[in-house]
Amino acid sequence: MQRFGGEFPWVRGRRWRAHPWSRRVVAEQRLSVEDLIWPIFLQPPGVDSEPVASLPGVQRFGSRDLEESVAEAIELGIPAIALFPVTPNELKTEDGREALNPDNIVCQALKRLRDRFGDQIGLICDVALDPYTSHGQDGLVANGQVLNDPTLEVLAQQAAVLAQAGASVVAPSDMMDGRVAAIRQSLDQSGFSQLPILAYTAKYASAFYGPFRSAVGSAQQLGSADKKTYQMDPANGREAIRELQLDLVEGADMVMVKPGLPYLDIVWRLSEQASVPVAAYQVSGEYAMLMAAIQNGWLDERSAITESLVAFKRAGACCILTYFALQLASWLQTHR
Repeated sequence: MQRFGGEFPWVRGRRWRAHPWSRRVVAEQRLSVEDLIWPIFLQPPGVDSEPVASLPGVQRFGSRDLEESVAEAIELGIPAIALFPVTPNELKTEDGREALNPDNIVCQALKRLRDRFGDQIGLICDVALDPYTSHGQDGLVANGQVLNDPTLEVLAQQAAVLAQAGASVVAPSDMMDGRVAAIRQSLDQSGFSQLPILAYTAKYASAFYGPFRSAVGSAQQLGSADKKTYQMDPANGREAIRELQLDLVEGADMVMVKPGLPYLDIVWRLSEQASVPVAAYQVSGEYAMLMAAIQNGWLDERSAITESLVAFKRAGACCILTYFALQLASWLQTHR
């Protein structure tokens, strides 16, 4: 077929796909170690590390192993970690008061890591009560209802406690209305006006959190209850824009979408409209599904993990919380 003096088709997308070097030249997105934030589970002091059965390859870190693992992350160039405590049941109460203990699991870890590593790596800490409550909810409960405004007072105090212990970033994951403003005011009044807030802006009431709740030990407390009265409905997309607008007005310095892969459209929507960086969390259920398929030989490990993470970058995420962080960082270093 002759058209415009040449053979049809005269435009060939395959020209740049023909060779490994040419595919690299025209790649629109590239994964970098700087994109990665590594979530870490913290055992109580004196308790040894142990594997998480529902998350193959993931550990709950005892204090002895924590520092060496963080040193490895620093060596690989990972810019930040996110800390999640495994609180003993005997310390869990209706009001989650252990969250305000300046010597709780997270605060002790922060102090140790700051003493050894200084500012070599960012230390991100969740602000929410579910690791500390006997009912497993993210806020205070009365008459079967999760209370919004009374919870804000506790979250504001928790953020200040974490800041005092050495947190680099506080990350409210509770989804209470107005929590970003309450935390910002508390931090400013406590002398931490420069401390950033990473808001879990679009956190959905998802089925993909199961392995995480088992890892931190909150699944038993939550039981058959759910978090649908404050986490977002998976059916809603435009609502995420409203949450974004509110968090920005209240002072969020970065916003996040959680879960990740099932909500790439939300990552895209927020990245198109946000005036701050947008993060995404590849949650425990996503990790567990990939690892199950990899371990059964159904997926190639490196290519499947890499493709899943590139998808976040393509959707507009500036950084990704992923349990694959250490593994991917090692691959990227080897590739160099």
